[in-house]
Amino acid sequence: MTQTPTHPQAHAQITIPAKHPMVTILGSSDSLLRVIEKAFPSADIHVRGNVISAVGDATEVALIQRLFDEMMLVLRTGQSMTEDAVERSIAMLRANGSANGNGANGDGHRETPAEVLTQNILSSRGRTIRPKTLNQKRYVDAIDKHTIVFGIGPAGTGKTYLAMAKAVQALQSKQVTRIILTRPAVEAGERLGFLPGTLYEKIDPYLRPLYDALHDMLDPDSIPRLMAAGTIEVAPLAYMRGRAHPTFTNVLTPDGWRPIGDLQVGDLVMGSNGEPTPVLGVYPQGEKDIYRVSAQDGSWTLCCGEHLWTVRTRDDKRRDKPWRVLETQEMIGNLRAGHARRFELPMLTAPVSFPEREVPMDPYALGLLLGDGSLTGSTTPSFATEDAELAQALEAALPGVSVRHKGGPDYVLNRVKSPGDVVTLENPVTGMLRELDLVGTRSHSKFVPNDYLYNTAEVRLAVLQGLLDSDGGPVTQNDRTCRIQYSTASIVLRDDVIALVQSLGGVAYTRRRRAEGREQGTALAAHRYDYVVDIRLPEGIEPFRLTRKRDTYHAAGGGGRPMRFIDSIEPAGREEAVCIQVAAEDSLYVTQDYLLTHNTLNDAFIILDEAQNTSAEQMKMFLTRLGFDSKIVITGDITQVDLPGGTKSGLRQVQDILDGVEDVHFSRLTSQDVVRHKLVGRIVDAYEQYDSRQDQNGRGGRNGK
Repeated sequence: MTQTPTHPQAHAQITIPAKHPMVTILGSSDSLLRVIEKAFPSADIHVRGNVISAVGDATEVALIQRLFDEMMLVLRTGQSMTEDAVERSIAMLRANGSANGNGANGDGHRETPAEVLTQNILSSRGRTIRPKTLNQKRYVDAIDKHTIVFGIGPAGTGKTYLAMAKAVQALQSKQVTRIILTRPAVEAGERLGFLPGTLYEKIDPYLRPLYDALHDMLDPDSIPRLMAAGTIEVAPLAYMRGRAHPTFTNVLTPDGWRPIGDLQVGDLVMGSNGEPTPVLGVYPQGEKDIYRVSAQDGSWTLCCGEHLWTVRTRDDKRRDKPWRVLETQEMIGNLRAGHARRFELPMLTAPVSFPEREVPMDPYALGLLLGDGSLTGSTTPSFATEDAELAQALEAALPGVSVRHKGGPDYVLNRVKSPGDVVTLENPVTGMLRELDLVGTRSHSKFVPNDYLYNTAEVRLAVLQGLLDSDGGPVTQNDRTCRIQYSTASIVLRDDVIALVQSLGGVAYTRRRRAEGREQGTALAAHRYDYVVDIRLPEGIEPFRLTRKRDTYHAAGGGGRPMRFIDSIEPAGREEAVCIQVAAEDSLYVTQDYLLTHNTLNDAFIILDEAQNTSAEQMKMFLTRLGFDSKIVITGDITQVDLPGGTKSGLRQVQDILDGVEDVHFSRLTSQDVVRHKLVGRIVDAYEQYDSRQDQNGRGGRNGK
C-alpha cells in the first residue's frame, strides 16, 4: 500500500531472529500482519524472509518498529500473540504517546505492551489470568499498592474478574486468610421476596457471577470446602452489617457495663488487651434472629447468626495454626469433636485496665472483712480467723484501728483512741463500711462495691486476695495444676468474685452445695446452701497473700492456663439489634461475662461488586468494616445505577468524599478496556455519545441519581 506522504518520511527494518518462525510474528495466513497494516494505513510494510521493512510517516514507522519489538518480547516468554493482543498493543503504544515517552503512570514509569501482556496474576486449570490493557494493568498494580481500590468503568472491562484473581492470589500466598465477596441487593428493582425457594436459593442466582469467577480460578471441588470453612464467604451486602447483638446486651467500658444500643461513635469499650479502644462505627440492624452463645464456665451472651467469633480447635493449636473467625451459625451443630468441645475462645491477654477510683478502705482489708468479718453495725466490727497472720495484716491495712484478740478465732476491731478523743466518735471501720453501704449486710447479702469492682487491676486483685485468704483456698489435684476454690452464702458476692476473676483474665465455674452446720432455728436457716466457685487465674497473678495457702498453691504448680470453650448455641427469639466496629488491632471487645467477640473483618480480601447500587449509608457502612491486614476492592459502573428514584448512589458520592485520602485509589476504565466481545465496547461508546447529546439538550442523562 502506497500513500502520498504528508509528513517527514522514515524507513525502518526489523530483523526477526531465525529461531522465531515468522508465522508467530505474522500470524496464520498473515492475520496479525493484516491487523498491523489496517492500524497503520499510511505506512508501507513489506516482508522478505525474516526481515520486515516499514516506510512512511516517521511517527508511524517508529510505532511499527516499537510494536514488533514488543511482540518479540512477548513471544520470548513463550506466550503467543493474537489479533486481539496486537490491537491492544497498538492502542497502548498510542496511549503512551508513541515513542516520545509521554503517558507515564503515577510513578513516572511508562508501561509497555510486553509488561502488560506478560504480567501473570494467577495460573489455574491450564489458563493464565493477566491484564489485557494498560488501564487494567494499572488497576491490578493499584490493588497491590493500596488498601482500598475503586475500579470504576463500564461492563466488560474485567473489574470484578481481575479483583477476584488478585483475591485468590492473596489467599494462596497467605497474604490473607479469607475472601469475602459481596453485592448490594437488589438490582433493577427486583425483589428477592418474589423469587421461589429458601433465602439461600433466592440469593444464589443473584450472586452467580461471583461463583462463576471462582470456578475459573479454583478447583471446583475445593470451593464447597473453602466456603464451609469460612475461608470464602459469598453474601449480599446486607449480611456484611448483620453481625450484631441485641440492643440491651452489655459491653464493657472504662466506666463499667453499658448496653451496646447506648454506644455512640467515639465512646470507649474495653479490648482484648484490657485497654480502652474507641468505637468507630455503630450500625442499627433492625429486628434479627438471636442466639444464646454459652461457654462451659457458665458465661454467655446474645448475638445474631452472622455475628463473628474468634476461635480455634484442638488441631489448630497442635499444628500452630492461627485463630480462625467463624460466624455463630457456622458453628451450630458442630460444637463437639468426639466428647470434647471443639471451639476454644480467646481470653484477655492482660487484666482489664479500669481508671483508678478513690476508695475509703484498703482493698485487701475489705476482702478479708467481706469474707470473715461481722458488718452488722449493731456491734463493734469483728473478724474471725484461725490465722493470726490475717489479723496482723488486717490491722496493718486499717490505720487508726486496733485488731484485738478476743479469744479463739475471734478478733474485735477497736478504734485507737488518742488523748482528748470524744467517747462517742464512730469506729473508723464502721464509718468506712457505712460509706460503702455495707453496714448491716450479713453473710447472705454481702457484695463488692462498684468502686472496687471497676478499679485498677491492683485494687481488684487485692480485694480478691482478701476474699480468698479468708474464705478460699488451693485445691491440689494429681497430675493437674492447682485450682482455687471459694465459697460464700451470698449469691451477689459469688457473682462479684466471678467478675473479679474474669476481669483479671481468669475463669470461674460455680455450683451449689448444702451448707454445713445451719440447723433449723438459726439466723441462716433460710440459706441452707453455699455457692462454690472454682477458679483458675492466669500465670503471674498471685491469688493468695496468706503464707500457707500461697505455698501450697505454688507447690502444686500454680493455676495453669485458663480456657474457655463454646458449650452451646441456642435460639433466643428475635430482638432489635445493633453492631459496632472498634479500633482495636484484633477487632475484639469485651461483652457480657467478659467474653471476647468481634465483628470486623481482619486478614481478609473483600470485594464489593456492583457498588453503584449501594446507597450512601451502605457505602459508609461497608468501608468502615475494614479490619487490620485486610484489603478492599470496590467495583461498579456509575452509568448503570438501579437504585430507587431519589436514592443517591454511594459510589458516585464516595468519589467526592475520599478523593485525595491516603491509601485509597480510584482506577478508571473505559470502553477501550472492554475485553468481552468487541461489540460491547461499541455499545458502551454509543450510550456515552447518546448521554452526551441528551446533556447538551438539557434533558439530563439516563440516570440522574
